[in-house]
Amino acid sequence: MTDAVREIGPVTILALDDAEGPHFDRREDAFPAATPQDWAAADALDPGALTLDGRWWLKFRSFAIRYGDGPVTLVDAGIGPAGSLAADWAPVPGRLPEALAAAGMKAADVETIVLTHLHTDHIGWAVPADSPFVNARVVVQQAEVAAFTGAQQEVLLAPLRAQGRLQLIEGDVRLTPEVRVIATPGHTPGHQSVLVESGDETLLVTGDLLVHAVQLVRPELDYSFDMNPEAARKSRAAMLNTGTVLAVSHLSTVWGRTWKA
Repeated sequence: MTDAVREIGPVTILALDDAEGPHFDRREDAFPAATPQDWAAADALDPGALTLDGRWWLKFRSFAIRYGDGPVTLVDAGIGPAGSLAADWAPVPGRLPEALAAAGMKAADVETIVLTHLHTDHIGWAVPADSPFVNARVVVQQAEVAAFTGAQQEVLLAPLRAQGRLQLIEGDVRLTPEVRVIATPGHTPGHQSVLVESGDETLLVTGDLLVHAVQLVRPELDYSFDMNPEAARKSRAAMLNTGTVLAVSHLSTVWGRTWKA
């Protein structure tokens, strides 16, 4: 296996980098309660997230989940092409379609796209006008759809509805025997993560359940861009006390692991 690939039983999970670049905010402002000791511990866990000139550096990452040679479930859809909704702050254009092809998968192999939430750096290549995944159903929590108006509705959700490809769910839903969507609200009202499980092995695709290694050091730390910080803390506490492997969206390190009490 390469650093981009994990196997959980018969399921392969592949990390796909869409892009990378600096966060628009200082990390100290995004996590105002973090101490110098917290930052030192976080930098030891994920040294690539801090540049030499002190900027917070992010990966913009999606994950492909596949059982054998079967259909692909894509978790999140990156920042998208040059004209995407994320273009005003994220390093567009992304290269997710090329990354998928380099991994030996075709856009037509993607049967399902699970959007962990509707922030613009997670939906780019799912937008019908730009998407190569023209036949994939797109799975979103009902609470997430209710929370977002404007651009997300106009360019993503309304066209998906018109095409019959939008699947709205509520709470935890099993997609396959090995893949389960878990409601993890807080960062956004309908934020969801994806749990892959086979026997005693588990892996959690986190979305923005955590966005920096400092939240592994101290999961109770509030992130200033969480829409409901208290709910986000509860979701993190519930999922990080499981001993599972983590597949993370924005850390420079692809995989992590939680503790188990």
